[in-house]
Amino acid sequence: MADLSAQDAAARVAELKREAATHAIAYIEDGMAVGLGTGSTAKFMIDALGERVRREGLKIRAIPTSEASAAQAQSLNIPITNFADDPYLDVAIDGADEVQTGSLFLIKGRGGALLREKIVAVSARKFIVIVDESKIVTDLGTHMPVPVEIIPWGWERVENLLRQTGAKSCIPRRNEDGSLYMTDNHNIIIDCDYERIENPRGLADRIISITGVVDHGLFLDITSEVLVAGVSGLQRLKA
Repeated sequence: MADLSAQDAAARVAELKREAATHAIAYIEDGMAVGLGTGSTAKFMIDALGERVRREGLKIRAIPTSEASAAQAQSLNIPITNFADDPYLDVAIDGADEVQTGSLFLIKGRGGALLREKIVAVSARKFIVIVDESKIVTDLGTHMPVPVEIIPWGWERVENLLRQTGAKSCIPRRNEDGSLYMTDNHNIIIDCDYERIENPRGLADRIISITGVVDHGLFLDITSEVLVAGVSGLQRLKA
């Protein structure tokens, strides 16, 4: 019975994500350059966008944040562009692992694409985040660690320095066979658990100051709007 309830809950979460994704693509209009996120929620969004391209003949250009999102977009005949041709994006849409109420600060990167996601987010005139209500928190770090992307060489030293930023634990992300997980950029990820982050800006500064760190999953002062799908309907949050 418990298994059935868990399945029902997972199905409901997927339904909420799909609903939020459908609302998010309403921001996309003909002629736009669009950033496509990565992860389970972004996958719903890309599917819905592909349907608009097919049904409406929507003419857009997209920059995906991962090889997986690029493959999905191409399979749906969504044209792919690059920053040489489109240095600025009209809108980027992505999911998040946690959203802090009020500030709309985010933790992102569970899907392993945080660096490309951040490049795309800061390049967009409008950055829209889509989540289900379970991702809303009062303090970042409540449920999720902060992913930190680092270069592979000397990663053990960088891991040690990350522990000194106040993390309760810093764990290298690994594949099922025990090998280190590699991002699309051929870097590795250390997941740092802070339990509760009192000063996100200060922590972001400390992490990025460590030599060997490429970037981190704290997305601060970037989000334009968050679409939250919940059992009572869709909620829109603005900073």
